[in-house]
Amino acid sequence: MRKIFFLLLAALALQLNLQAQGYQLSIKLKNYTSGKLFLANYMGRTTYLTDSADVSPSGEVILKGKTPLLPGIYLVVLPGKQQYVETLIDKQQAFSVTIDTTDLINKTVYKGSPDNDLFLGYNRFIFQQEALTHNIASQLKAAQTAADSAKVLPLQQELGKKLQQYRQELIQKNPNAILSAIFKAMKEPEIPQQPAGEDSTFAYRYFKGHYWDDVELSTDRLVRTPVLEGKLKKYFTQLVVNMPDSIIADCDALIARTRKSKEAFKFVLWWLTYNYESSPYMGMDAVFVHLVEKYYVSGDAYWLNDEQLNKIVNRAYTLAPNLIGQQAAPLELKDTASRPVSLYKTKAKFTVLVFWDPTCGHCKTEVPRLDSAFKASWKNKGVAMIGIKTEGTREEWLSFIKEHKLNGWIHALDADNKTNYRRLYDVYSTPVVYLLDENKKIVAKRLAVEQLNEFLEHAGQKNVAAKL
Repeated sequence: MRKIFFLLLAALALQLNLQAQGYQLSIKLKNYTSGKLFLANYMGRTTYLTDSADVSPSGEVILKGKTPLLPGIYLVVLPGKQQYVETLIDKQQAFSVTIDTTDLINKTVYKGSPDNDLFLGYNRFIFQQEALTHNIASQLKAAQTAADSAKVLPLQQELGKKLQQYRQELIQKNPNAILSAIFKAMKEPEIPQQPAGEDSTFAYRYFKGHYWDDVELSTDRLVRTPVLEGKLKKYFTQLVVNMPDSIIADCDALIARTRKSKEAFKFVLWWLTYNYESSPYMGMDAVFVHLVEKYYVSGDAYWLNDEQLNKIVNRAYTLAPNLIGQQAAPLELKDTASRPVSLYKTKAKFTVLVFWDPTCGHCKTEVPRLDSAFKASWKNKGVAMIGIKTEGTREEWLSFIKEHKLNGWIHALDADNKTNYRRLYDVYSTPVVYLLDENKKIVAKRLAVEQLNEFLEHAGQKNVAAKL
């Protein structure tokens, strides 16, 4: 019993010692005697500096740190930043590499890194297919007809088959290698023959349902590679139904699969948050608000400091009151004659709210265009226009209204700053346009004149169809 205790204690001490060792990469550059070498890592498709060191007169560089590197694909960037060698980092983080810039593929040699021996072997295989690749590229460039392009297809299929075969054999022989994890993630689901009784959506449903099967989301190994971000982008742009409710469901399901890996969870949540906060598509801010309320407010975003967290949460709280489908916030204002104006007392089939500034260059262009569309078409569709002054003097406001003959609008302002419209309607630049239905629910926002016109035309056609 005592012997087992000492063995366990020795194993623990060894483990702690290995963790304390961190990483050490010994690099020999054959054609350099000075300069600075950099180590960078992928984070998705972007690269970030990890470490750097000066090259000795003998061409040697030692990169080391007390904290182990997180797994992934790293770039050994040579002095001058014109050439680099991709290197795999996983559990083995003490190894050496000799790099000869006269032939980075065939003359690079690793010692003590089985992962990079596999990676180098794959890169050499790719290099050996260069003649076939060049032939394909040349024929595609010279192709003038569809028939010419079709002749290249067998060559492309041959190359693809060779690559897939190489990767599959590597996975079978080295199932636990980081390169195997990368190759499995790159592979897409193979759709079987459609079973009897299945409808035409079977292929799509199968592909989407098995898309993440071979993607290692429970470890950190894919975060510092370009692969995971590429998978995310394809999934959420090509496979997920482009509606907030569908996107939210897929976001939550995917995030749940990353919970065993702090780095995968962090990256996937960050990517989804940024992607939908900055989305150019109307209504996607609902996804951003959901993510913030579920994961950030609850404290799951462990990597953020209080200031960063508050900034994201405050942004979500600003967007929450003006999401598509929400009831518009009440507005009690004063018109040009200082008479009361109430949003909810303005009865109309549709209401267009325009937050604008008579001194704003963009407003000077867009507000007259909105007025032209209103007079040409929208007025006959039962649209009410409410223009709300945000900046500029009263004289500038009234002068602009008169000069551009903005007749038929309800012109108003919050002279006493009582409505808090900037936060409730997210008005931090102008113009900002909202379209409300007859119950004052938000049905569209931040649309240009042409888009708003199409939206109203479509709404009108739906109403006609409903009556028929």
